[in-house]
Amino acid sequence: MTKHQEHTDKTQAGEALIRHWFRRSLAIILGIGSIAAGTGWYLSRDTTPAVTIEEAIVSGPVIEEGAQPETPPTVIFRDITRAAGIDFVHTNGAYGDKLMPESIGSGAAFFDYDNDGDQDLLLVNSSWFPGHEQDTTPTLALYQNDGSGQFADVTREAGLAINCFGMGVATGDLDNDGWTDLYITTLGENYLLKNGQGHFTDITTTSGTAGQPADWSTAAAFLDIDNDGDLDLFVGNYIQWSREIDLEIDFRVTGLGRAIGAPNHFFGTTNRLYRNDGQGRFSDVSQAAGIVITDPVTQAQTGKALAVAPVDYDRDGRMDLFVANDTTQNFLYHNLGEGQFEEIGALEGIAFDRNGKATGAMGMDAAYFRNDGDLGIGIGNFANEMSSLYVTVGGQPPFADEAILEGFGPASRLALTFGLFFFDYDLDGRLDLFQANGHLETEINVVQSSQTYAQAAQLFWNCGSACRGRFVAVAGTGDLATPMVGRGAAYADIDNDGDLDIIVVQNGRRAMLFRNEQSLGHHWLRVRLTGNTANRNAIGAVVELSVGGVTQRRVVMPTRSYLSQSELPLTFGLGSANATNELHITWPDGQQQMVPVPRVDV
Repeated sequence: MTKHQEHTDKTQAGEALIRHWFRRSLAIILGIGSIAAGTGWYLSRDTTPAVTIEEAIVSGPVIEEGAQPETPPTVIFRDITRAAGIDFVHTNGAYGDKLMPESIGSGAAFFDYDNDGDQDLLLVNSSWFPGHEQDTTPTLALYQNDGSGQFADVTREAGLAINCFGMGVATGDLDNDGWTDLYITTLGENYLLKNGQGHFTDITTTSGTAGQPADWSTAAAFLDIDNDGDLDLFVGNYIQWSREIDLEIDFRVTGLGRAIGAPNHFFGTTNRLYRNDGQGRFSDVSQAAGIVITDPVTQAQTGKALAVAPVDYDRDGRMDLFVANDTTQNFLYHNLGEGQFEEIGALEGIAFDRNGKATGAMGMDAAYFRNDGDLGIGIGNFANEMSSLYVTVGGQPPFADEAILEGFGPASRLALTFGLFFFDYDLDGRLDLFQANGHLETEINVVQSSQTYAQAAQLFWNCGSACRGRFVAVAGTGDLATPMVGRGAAYADIDNDGDLDIIVVQNGRRAMLFRNEQSLGHHWLRVRLTGNTANRNAIGAVVELSVGGVTQRRVVMPTRSYLSQSELPLTFGLGSANATNELHITWPDGQQQMVPVPRVDV
């Protein structure tokens, strides 16, 4: 028996013990009981909104829960990648040895790097493995948006022609200077890149955020863990990996031979939490904060993180962290205050699936998709595993996996899902759900006839509470029906027409940019917050908008999906309503603000 086989046996024993107590705690709990072009609406953290206030006349209820048809509206997403000026092709480094890192990259970020009011696009690239370099040198890629959805490659001018085995990205204004900075996760040491008015400088070494050379970092997020007004940094790490370990494990699939290794054959690792100390410097507080999690039997580190969703799930004013782990239990780091976290994923019902088993968890997002007080955590899983949808009950934890009840579980079973996020693609006021899919094995169809390497993305329309299942699978229309080797995925309004467009990064292939061409006549409101006493990005703020007796709740959070970041501005679909009264804002520091809405479609 090899060292790795022995580790696997012990880890399975530890997970079995956790599952036992998960089931027991669950039993105890159950026993007890018309589109117009707009410029966006920018709000400041000031008491007085930074807009001209006009009297708004409210017309009619619009979002009528309980009387919705079960047929999704026809909305076309068009592949405009080349026409928009995006020529990025992902390099995965594959040369024949079937190494794990070649299979899971990479991510993307929509963010306004030059502060001109529109969403630019960063695409993370991987690279060649040592000894197998080719003629080209892959780098990150930054595309500048001209405001109409046309992009120009400004990678070199912006100082981002960085060659690394990149995985993911996080965006955030780390020093509250009004310019969004970048954190790039890699196979190896990571990069913290400070935005100096559109040009990025590597401050990794002085900031103390590189991690270790042996790390394999994946998901990352900027958030304010201590409500001190600046953004701290969470970094998710995957497995303990090296080429030698990978070849020693020598994972094989009957009919294919050597294949991409399963993560349960590798040692887990630990995530990292960096506290922002100001002046561009951070302290690693992972151990002291309770971020390091070990197996109860082996005492080995158990994290195998691929996604993170920061959200204040219990509404105590402190940001918590949900972490999707691949083939081991998911984590919920509950923020206790004073810089302390407690991992309570099993207690709160998100550690395992409904059968008490860990899943191959990939992408993740959090949202109030029912337009009530219940928070949903969506997780994309491996092929032949349904995606998960953990939901609170009556606005309170613990969570229950309601993927089947809400309709999208069975339809997601066959797909291998990486990117996953909630967004309102038809602007009807209800959050829909998107999944980017694609397998790891290029020849998987040889041994599993139901599987293919490239897989179509999936779009689920939120039908509301009147439907048998809230999420209705949308038949493949337009270019979203194109099979893709999907990995990272994100959304933004790239052309300022009010609806949300999609980027999907393919592994080893070209990225694909899809323009939302919906023409349903629905109205909308876009809101961007600027913090003064809170962090400048207002990350963690909660914004509520009521129309026709229905309250939509959105959280300002770019970290969504898989290895990716979506835009900071919030989009509220209004359906046929042409006006609304006011917004209610809860800022990250807890302050409340009511803001009148002068007009919509901006």
